[in-house]
This record gives sequence, structure tokens and C-alpha cells, in this order.
Amino acid sequence: MEKTVSEAKSPFGTEPIGRLIAKFAIPCVISLLVNSLYNIVDQIFIGWGVGYLGNGATNAVFPITIVALALCLMIGDGAATYLSLKLGAGDTASAKRGVGNAIVMVTVVSIVLAAAFLVFIDPILTIFGATDVLRDYALEYGTIIGFGLPFMMIPGAVNSMIRADGSPKYAMLSMALGAVINTILDPVFIFVFHMGVRSAAIATVIGQVATFIMAVCYLFRFKTFRIDSTAFRIHAKTCATVLSLGISSFITQFAITIVMALSNNLLVSYGAMSIYGSEIPMAATGIVMKVNQILISILVGIAVGTQSIIGFNYGAKDFKRVKKALDIALVVSEIIAVIAFLFFQFAPMGVVSLFGSEEGLYNEFAVMAFRIFLLLCPLTGFQTVVAVYLQAVGKPIKSALLSLARQIIFYVPTIILLPRFLGVVGVLWTGPVADGLAFLLSVGFLIYERKQLKSISEATK
Repeated sequence: MEKTVSEAKSPFGTEPIGRLIAKFAIPCVISLLVNSLYNIVDQIFIGWGVGYLGNGATNAVFPITIVALALCLMIGDGAATYLSLKLGAGDTASAKRGVGNAIVMVTVVSIVLAAAFLVFIDPILTIFGATDVLRDYALEYGTIIGFGLPFMMIPGAVNSMIRADGSPKYAMLSMALGAVINTILDPVFIFVFHMGVRSAAIATVIGQVATFIMAVCYLFRFKTFRIDSTAFRIHAKTCATVLSLGISSFITQFAITIVMALSNNLLVSYGAMSIYGSEIPMAATGIVMKVNQILISILVGIAVGTQSIIGFNYGAKDFKRVKKALDIALVVSEIIAVIAFLFFQFAPMGVVSLFGSEEGLYNEFAVMAFRIFLLLCPLTGFQTVVAVYLQAVGKPIKSALLSLARQIIFYVPTIILLPRFLGVVGVLWTGPVADGLAFLLSVGFLIYERKQLKSISEATK
């Protein structure tokens, strides 16, 4: 007979909150940072080995990897939340079924997505802003990345479940292994074998395969239950619940794809009417967005590292621990976001110079993009934590709405309107406008949820 979590006295319900958050958030942050570094490392070596046109080409491919990430996080984060809630309630059988069904879903979805991308790669790259100058580079890089999508998506989803199972360090190490391999092979393929942009894609996929192997190996050593063939029998209600719990993660990531496609096309069209031309704004802003993704990875890592703690204690009706975990996550996230803001505003050229020895108009636009687009990035931490909190306590609709607000509801109308008056610079001002409006919405949600949490807590005394 399987031992329930309550019988085993899970650390989620007993250890000090601060220590738990450090234990789970730090490895989660490192895992997500490592995932972001796949693209950053590629950009750095391509920038030095190929030039900014190579980076512009990878920016056209980047949105498809975000689509892949959105799908795998919807399944993985949904399964992780489901796992935490069920373990908190002592329902081990349901927790096991959720994990098994999620693994089946992400495997099927990853194969279908890879096939669709490879078949329709040319029109997809056009949608994502590839110009005639960038197209050959983008096709060369994107074809290889397409074949590697399953090896990116499956471990991405499984690692979320591994963290919820209480093994954040294992998830971190599996991601780190892939990143180290990618970092070693990138310069070898680019500068020794002179393979151009395809070398970065090959190095990335080899690293992803290593992470995939480690993630699959963990399936046979779950701590909270022993997974078996019955877990993989598809249960429609379980799948629907897992997907609903992960919908916020999907919207957060998928919205980035819409934003990048729209931004890339507007940067190209309005850039052509400016002194910067079509390729410089797209390549430079792509660098800014990917560097910003490092900050987002840290903030999401803190939030997701806290998610299992919040979900377990909410399921166990220990609302005092829920509130404390939320408060700590909010404070830490804001401190980190403010530090990043200071760096982006006062030392942007230090970041720009990492991605190649460009000069003149390229550097001018890149510095301007950092300072304008990331002007209100300190507000991002607050919004990120609130969105993940809503997901953790089983309120996916509110979480999805908050995620959708920044990326779509506020961003899209703003990016269509501002460039008409400000030209290519108007695309950059869309960032702070959307961040400010989304922050106000998240404050409203948090005030309401805190009142609800207090009412529920008093009713259960």
C-alpha cells in the first residue's frame, strides 16, 4: 500500500517557509536560467562568428521555441500544480495518474508540433519577421531546431513535475548538463569547423538530448509514488484538469510569440522608414528581449519554486503558511527586479558588447531599446508572483487573465498605436506602457485574493 504524503509528514507542510523557498526556488531559478542561456549563448557566439544578421535570423526562429515552451509548460506546470494539490490532500493515486497522463500528452504534442513546423517552416518564418536578407540563415538554423523540439519539450514538462516531487536539484542538474554541453560545442562548431548558424542549432539539440535522457531516467525514481503502466492510461477529466491548471503558463509564454511576431514585423516596417533600416531594429530588440528573458526566468523561478509550497499548504488548508510564502516571494522578486532595472538603465552597453563588435547605429539603437523597453521592468516581479500564486491555489482563469493582460490586452493595441506617432521608437515604448497597466491589474487581484484568503482562514478556525 502506498504511503500518503500526510502520513510521511511532507516538508512542504512542516519546514520553515523561508528555507523551503530557498530550497525549491534557487534550483528552479537556475534551471530556467539555464534554459534561457541556450538562446543567449547561441546569440553571443553567432554574433561574434556570423554577425548581427545571424542574430536577426535566430530571432525569427525564436518564437517557435516559445510556442514549444508554452505547450510543455502548460502540461508540465499544470501537472506540477495538480501533483501538489493532490499530495496536499493525501490523494497519491490521483497525483500519479496526473503525472502519467501529462507525460503522454507532452510526448504526442511535441512530435506533432515538430512535424508541423518542419513542413510549414518557410511561411512560419515569414510570419515571424524573416526578411529576404535573413531567410537563408533562418532556414538553416530553424530546420535543425525543429527536429530537436521533442527533446526540448518533454524534459521541460517532466522537470516541472520533478520539482513538485521534491527534487529541484535533479531538475536543475539535468538542465545544467544540457547547457554546459551547448556552451562547449557552440564555439567548437562555429570557430573550429566554421559551420555558421547551423552549428549553434546542432549544439543546442545535442544539449537538449542530454537533458532529455536525465529527465526520462527520473520517471523510475519518483519519491511520492511508484509510477507504473496504469498511470499512462489517458483519463479525460485528469487531462482537462491538468491543462486548465497550466493554462496561465501557456498564455504567458504563447503571448510572447504573438508579441514577437508583431514586434518583429513592425520593427522591420517602421525601421525601414528610419535611419536604422530594417535589420538593425529587429536584431537589436531581439537581444533586449532575450536578455529580459533572463530576468523573467529569475522571477518565474522564484514564483514557480514557491508554487508547490503554496499549492500543498492551500490543499492542506494551512493558510498562514500560504500567506507567508506569498509575501516572501513578492519581496524577493521586487528586490531582484529593481537591481536589474538599475543595470539596464545605467550599463546597457556592457550587455550589448557581449553580442558582437558592432558599432554606430546598431549600438545606438540597442542602448535605446534597453532603456526604453525595460523602463518599468521593476513592476514585472510583482505581476509574475501574483499570476503564479493564482495558478497554485487552483484559480487558472484569473491567473490566465492576468498573464493575458500584459502580453495581449494591453500590449497589442499599444504597439499598433504608438509607432504611428513615434515611428520605430514607438515599438519600444510599448513595453513600459503594458508593464504599468498590468501592474495595476495585478494589485487589484492581489488585494481581492488576500481578503478571500483571510475570510476562508477565519471560516475554517
